[in-house]
Amino acid sequence: MLNRTRRFATISAIGLTAALALSACTAPADDPGTDSPDELTPIKLQLQWLPQGQFAGYFAAQEQGFFEEAGLEVEIIPSGGDIVPQDALANGDVDYAIAWVPKVLGSIEVGANVTNIAQIFQRSGTLQVAWADSGIDSVADFEGKKIGSWGFGNEWEIFAAMAAEGLDSTTVEIITQDFNMNAFLSGDIDAAQAMTYNEYAQVLESVNPDTGELYTADDLNVISYEETVGAMLQDAIWADTDRLESDTEYQETTVAFLKAVIKGWVFAAENPEEAAQITIDAGSGWGPSHELWMVNETNKLIWPAPNGIGYIDETAFADTVAAALSAVNETGASLITAEPPATAFTNEYIERALAELEAEGFDITGDSFSPIDVELLEGGN
Repeated sequence: MLNRTRRFATISAIGLTAALALSACTAPADDPGTDSPDELTPIKLQLQWLPQGQFAGYFAAQEQGFFEEAGLEVEIIPSGGDIVPQDALANGDVDYAIAWVPKVLGSIEVGANVTNIAQIFQRSGTLQVAWADSGIDSVADFEGKKIGSWGFGNEWEIFAAMAAEGLDSTTVEIITQDFNMNAFLSGDIDAAQAMTYNEYAQVLESVNPDTGELYTADDLNVISYEETVGAMLQDAIWADTDRLESDTEYQETTVAFLKAVIKGWVFAAENPEEAAQITIDAGSGWGPSHELWMVNETNKLIWPAPNGIGYIDETAFADTVAAALSAVNETGASLITAEPPATAFTNEYIERALAELEAEGFDITGDSFSPIDVELLEGGN
């Protein structure tokens, strides 16, 4: 597990930190300290999907009181695919949004003025899952196969990886799959898209009708896009570019928000069982073993974070842009056609948050992080 250099400071120190964050976020510049110490700055955070372990750190920050300590009252807004996070942010409906980088790059190209302020996931969690006897051992084997994808911007790693292999996307049959593994389990898809923290587990918690036992990793060939040129950065926190440039209160709120979020993810790394229960209580519909698997696998995508959790590695960002530029789908459409503007990301606010947390004794890199072993039960129960 991830061990903090020094756990939370005394209650009085936390109160002082919260008071400072509150005064920075809410007090008028010409009359500091006039706000009540109990007044909280309201914040709306848009998730990319429904409550689940993928977002455990945000729910933990809320449940453990880290947002409140930072002087913030955060409303976490889920999406079931009916809300595009970056659009909600660009339209001014929310203050911050969680979304994959390639999806937002596409939105930025058509006018969304948003900025990546924290790259929470350091690694891609996307897989393509095939049966062990399928003959599909790598992306190069996709030609002539039925390749599953959810669409909605989740497919671009597939096409970028194919482009790197010199495969024309028209040589595969792209099958739109639901956000589950039913089509794969029934044999309608040769290789299904899956996340390490979700759909992959759905297979492993299903019963093999030939044996009466749960499927195992030996039954599958798993292709990780993290190991391909198609790997792209995923869950990041996005902010409103114009507000970052002109609104000093929003700038200070952003630092306070990021500090609280990081505390939430540190908590999830140190307490995966409790973090899983928090997300269940927040409305996740998954069973306890599946939810614990999800939190544990999500932690693996975050920790260790050599430059500090949330820091945006310029090389990784550039590689994501290059992959996005190379990707062409089966209809001949491209995700983006030009480099994004310099405002597409900034480390200014995450660096401030990390420096302050490090000074408070938090382990911001997670060098000592060790995942736990999770036993999946049938149906994720």
